[in-house]
Amino acid sequence: MSTTTTPVTAGAALPGPGGEPVAAPRVVRQRRRRPGLIALSVALIAAGGLSGALLFTASGQRTAVLVVARDVPVGAAISDADLAPASLALDPAVKAVPLTGKKSLLGQRAAVALKAGSLLSPGQVTSVSLIKAGEQLVGVALKPSQLPASRLAPGQKVLIVSTPDAAQAPAGGGKPAEPAGAPKTLAATVVAVGTASPATGVTVVDVSVPASDGPVLATRVATGAIALILAPQEGS
Repeated sequence: MSTTTTPVTAGAALPGPGGEPVAAPRVVRQRRRRPGLIALSVALIAAGGLSGALLFTASGQRTAVLVVARDVPVGAAISDADLAPASLALDPAVKAVPLTGKKSLLGQRAAVALKAGSLLSPGQVTSVSLIKAGEQLVGVALKPSQLPASRLAPGQKVLIVSTPDAAQAPAGGGKPAEPAGAPKTLAATVVAVGTASPATGVTVVDVSVPASDGPVLATRVATGAIALILAPQEGS
């Protein structure tokens, strides 16, 4: 007995059990996978993940450095209380003082005005004193009326002016005689500014003057007949 096989065409009707035509199932074509494209996608994903990891690692690297704990005027000596530790992620271009360099800074002077909370850089401190060779340090006690209202700071140029002595006022209670000619002045540089006395308001200002003017200034300070005024500052 011979059997004849009839090829089935996709989509053609086939006879059912009852002789009724039934649609033949469609042939589903499988997509061809491209191994090269899959490998490229995997490589790109891996590269992106690696770049993100490297960026996270770099940004997470922190350095122990020094920051300014409180305001320090220019020329003032730096103390332990003026500095505080901090851990920061810094750009390599930023110059900062490492925490290990704290001891070497103590006793040095602020080359610029240091503001609390700012990052300390090596160029902001100096070992150079405001008292140069051939100069003397003189303390000048001044009342509020003998000082400008502006806050003094180390490094400022000032003039110590001789004022009329109140003891030489006329007996009738009039004003003291005006000095003949221009008042005597001595140029000086502020080295340190003390705290005003709560009882009298007197502030002691340490100034440096040429050695030849030191005794003269001390004599004038003893009389109390002086005033301090700000001189034109360099670069102003």
